[in-house]
Amino acid sequence: MSNLPCIHIAGRRIAADAPPYVIAELSANHNGKLETALRIIEEAKKAGADAVKLQTYTADTITLNCDSEQFQIHGGLWDGKTLYQLYQEAHMPWDWHKPLFEHARKLGITIFSSPFDNTAVDLLEDLNAPAYKIASFEAVDLPLIQYVASTGKPMIISTGMADAEEIQQAIDAARAGGCKELAILHCVSGYPAPAADYNLSTIPDMIRRFGLVTGLSDHTLDNTTAIASVVLGASIIEKHFTLDRKGGGPDDSFSIEPPELRALCTDSKTAWSALGSINYQKKASEQANLKFRRSLYVVRDIAAGETLTEQNIKSIRPGYGLEPKHLQAVLNKKARQALKAGTPLSFDHVDGNGQ
Repeated sequence: MSNLPCIHIAGRRIAADAPPYVIAELSANHNGKLETALRIIEEAKKAGADAVKLQTYTADTITLNCDSEQFQIHGGLWDGKTLYQLYQEAHMPWDWHKPLFEHARKLGITIFSSPFDNTAVDLLEDLNAPAYKIASFEAVDLPLIQYVASTGKPMIISTGMADAEEIQQAIDAARAGGCKELAILHCVSGYPAPAADYNLSTIPDMIRRFGLVTGLSDHTLDNTTAIASVVLGASIIEKHFTLDRKGGGPDDSFSIEPPELRALCTDSKTAWSALGSINYQKKASEQANLKFRRSLYVVRDIAAGETLTEQNIKSIRPGYGLEPKHLQAVLNKKARQALKAGTPLSFDHVDGNGQ
């Protein structure tokens, strides 16, 4: 078995030498309808995602019902709302969790969640969640990380807005709490985030610096950034997923739709398989085309004893004659026998074997 860092979620090994683990983030894209949430899980399964992820909080567990200036949102997607209003609209009702977990398990797709306080962890433990995700905004909540770690389940921490010191503090908190299987996700907490902000070169540095399974939480509007991250070592891709980008919900506009999720699942695995290993050998798919390389051919009839020149010997396709590197070795030598135009040249045709 490889010595690469790895984690396991619901029996699936996640590491740089395994196909990328694709998480469809349901987030607030249920838009207040349980039926929509159930359908998102179905579509994630059809698209080939490895897991679907929820967010477990209520407006009261994440903020205060307060309209003072500090609780107002100015600019961006949620301009004009208070934090309480946003989370009241966006939250996943807690009594939905059990039917959603049951539906995912029936379909055979892994389901887990991001808890935003200890009571959310307790709810998810009752549902036997197989793993936990710490959202970027909670990466500085070290007591929450330690509480999640105490479950003994695998944990994934998003690192949006966190500097290297804060990432290390989150890792240390997880380890101190007892987490044995830990992964981190490079993330830009913009909604949406421009690809130019992602600085994907950070991913291999994170792998070297922290020695953990590393992935990408991608808030860009297409799949290019996510697929590129696989080439740089990302083992996990998390992407917001919706049935309809124009659905009007708080997260719909920066989420991908079913055809795009299908493409992400396929293309990320293609990118991973294309990485392979360092290999300068001829590949099986090339063998049949070797004959189309250039080689030395007789291009005009040559009499026995006639001198080989650049007029009667040339480098052309196909590849059945001597390799072109031998041209200087045979020029100005005598032909051992008569040679017809179209004959692939060999050393046996040349006096002194041309060598």
